[in-house]
Amino acid sequence: MKDGRIANSQAVIPSIWSADPREAEGQAGDYEAALQDNHQLADAKQPVEILHTIHSFDPCIACAVHLSDEDGEEMLQVKVK
Repeated sequence: MKDGRIANSQAVIPSIWSADPREAEGQAGDYEAALQDNHQLADAKQPVEILHTIHSFDPCIACAVHLSDEDGEEMLQVKVK
C-alpha cells in the first residue's frame, strides 16, 4: 500500500502450487505425478487427455502444454484451438 492505494499486487493462482517442479528430494510435482499413470491417448499427435489433466488443477491456465525431457528439451507441444 502507498498513499492508501494498492502499489503492488501478485495474483496467487492454483498453478503457483500445482506447477511446481520436482523437489530436491526427488518427489514429483503435482502435474508430473498426475501424468505418471500412462494416460490412454485417443490421438498421440493431439493428446488432449494431458491437457484435461492439467486443467483439472487450474482451469484458467493457458490452453497449451509443453512437455520437456530431463534436459529441458521440448518433446511435445499441445495447443487446443
